[in-house]
Amino acid sequence: MKSYDEKHIKNIALVGGAKSGKTTLAETMLFEAGIINRRGTVEEKNTVSDYHEIEHDRGNSVYATALHTEWRDYKINILDTPGLDDFIGEVIASVRVCDTAVMVLNAQHGVEVGAELVWSYVDEYKKPTIFVVNQLDHEYANFNAAVEQARASFGNQVTIMQYPINQGTGFNAFIDLLKMKMYRFPDTGGKPEKLDIPEEEMARAQELHTVLVEKAAENDEQLMDLYFQKGNLDEDEMRAGIKKGMMSHDIFPVFCLSAKKNMGSGRLMGFIDNVAPSAIEMPAEKTIEGNELFCKVDGPPVLFVFKTLVEPHLGKLTFFKVLSGEVVAGADLVNAETGVAERIGQLFIMDGKNRNPIDRLKAGDIGSTLKLKSTLTNHTLTAKGAGIKIQPIEFPVPRIRFAIIAKNKADDEKLSEVLQEIHMEDPTLQVDYDREMKQVLLLGQGELHLAVTKWRLEHVYKMEVEFLKPRIPYRETILRAANASYRHKKQSGGAGQFGEVYIKIEPIQSQTNGKPEHQVRDVEEVALPWGGKLVFNNCITGGVIDSRFIPSILKGVMDKMNEGPLTGSYVRDIVVSVYDGKMHPVDSNDISFKIAGMMAFKEAFHQAEPQLLEPIYDVEIEMPEAVMGEVMSELQSRRSIITGMDNRGGYQVIKARTPLAELDKSSVNLRSITQGRARIKSSFLEYLPVPPELQRKLTEEYNQLAHQDH
Repeated sequence: MKSYDEKHIKNIALVGGAKSGKTTLAETMLFEAGIINRRGTVEEKNTVSDYHEIEHDRGNSVYATALHTEWRDYKINILDTPGLDDFIGEVIASVRVCDTAVMVLNAQHGVEVGAELVWSYVDEYKKPTIFVVNQLDHEYANFNAAVEQARASFGNQVTIMQYPINQGTGFNAFIDLLKMKMYRFPDTGGKPEKLDIPEEEMARAQELHTVLVEKAAENDEQLMDLYFQKGNLDEDEMRAGIKKGMMSHDIFPVFCLSAKKNMGSGRLMGFIDNVAPSAIEMPAEKTIEGNELFCKVDGPPVLFVFKTLVEPHLGKLTFFKVLSGEVVAGADLVNAETGVAERIGQLFIMDGKNRNPIDRLKAGDIGSTLKLKSTLTNHTLTAKGAGIKIQPIEFPVPRIRFAIIAKNKADDEKLSEVLQEIHMEDPTLQVDYDREMKQVLLLGQGELHLAVTKWRLEHVYKMEVEFLKPRIPYRETILRAANASYRHKKQSGGAGQFGEVYIKIEPIQSQTNGKPEHQVRDVEEVALPWGGKLVFNNCITGGVIDSRFIPSILKGVMDKMNEGPLTGSYVRDIVVSVYDGKMHPVDSNDISFKIAGMMAFKEAFHQAEPQLLEPIYDVEIEMPEAVMGEVMSELQSRRSIITGMDNRGGYQVIKARTPLAELDKSSVNLRSITQGRARIKSSFLEYLPVPPELQRKLTEEYNQLAHQDH
């Protein structure tokens, strides 16, 4: 393959909502440039981009796919991204390494949910952006409405560069305001005629051209002076101004397309070549240490890994962007994260599943390699001793979780390995083993995200799995003091067992209220691994229980606190005072007093007004104002307490405290209510009492299960 210099490499990410036509546009760009000789379609399941079986099965993109095209001595690297929020990790990684985001809008529907969600990341990274109104050949296409929606959502920087003159089923022409020409396409698409603007369109074209000129001029003082002097700017001057405006996020040019009919893709690629910035023109990358790394060929070799993919029969594919210097096949680099040396045995330019070998890649280019030992997404590869580590991509935290089990117990170990492999590919999918609940938890961005993971496990890895409701880590405590005693006596020939214990238990907060009922000889305070504490008072006097048996009583209490009497949950925040008992000179031993302590604690616990506690989470939901009422109603129906409201960047923010038991359900419902436009963050806050009716229900369920087990 031809090697391009850094000035002639452009990196774009195709982003936008599902069904906006991103994959069809990518296919058309490859076809128009001669990279492929026949255009595939999503319906026929033969596009270069959507090549995975799951994508064929679902009919939409699940992965971000790397492609490339060559147009008039420029190389354009294309990252075709999914349009569904469940796969947002693929989108974020692509936006992070692209130099221009191409936001594809469906001419029928305008700005859809997917576009709004992606925009927050495009805006965060301040990526130059081109808007493409696609499917102008659809009978319900409405270019003006799409543009107005884009301006309402993304600002007045949305600037028309082209507009259609006959949108709908007969679409075949648009006016280009940079070149001030009409482009008219044959019925089969492809190369257009460049014609003068029809007289009936001239007034509108001139008006919009003037707006474009002013937008181009306002980003550069010299251009503004030229504009005042001449009353206009020539094409090259406009290109320079538009590029500056794009890089400062002050211009988002709008293009017209019918990707399906191959109308407009060549003009779009020409604009990307001539105006969209290359990597060397973009701001410097930031290192972990806060230093700047400029994209230049004579700099140290630095590769940033933005995607990892495990392909059947091929192994691990690592996708990277060359941020500095150049990399050649056979190069030895060091993983700045792990310190492990890695040999770049082969270099590829990817077109879907097709690998195009190449000898070297220069600064600003995107490529891939095979079978690196310990390099994963977000890692930096560089020369030994360079000490350069690029700031990582920040992926969103999971929003939904399920417990997962293998239907065949023999697959348990394999399931764990496979889930870690899938997490390596998709950092937004997390795997966690909950030791307390004894469940493997799968955490993701939404129900579809986890459903696709289940599909992969069953179809790719041939492993039957089941999703279960995650258990809630309740806690148990008491509300008042209680006394109890227990005598453990066992005689079975030979040495017997005997131990008798009298204890008092009370809530930890009552420990300081009033004078202690019993004189305390020794105090042991135990910080519990699951939170809270146990205060254990030895109040034995007169030697009724030998001091050597006191640790056994404590051990019996701790054993019961590991599996509380109400629901089998951990017990916390209790004071236990051992104040009396009896022992036998022959039959008393450690096991006798351990059992006596455990049973006395259990009996006292039931008399001490036991209280079940549940985990409460701080929840923050960001959403459009139009759905705020529905969101508040949903939260309140889930036992949430609203703690505050705010406005952030045109979105409403609701803060609430929600029980974890309700959070799993509410996350799914909130996505449905807001059509996926809500962004939800949650973090553990504290444990609070469960309502009495819920406590009764949970206790009854636990007792029924315990009875079945016996």
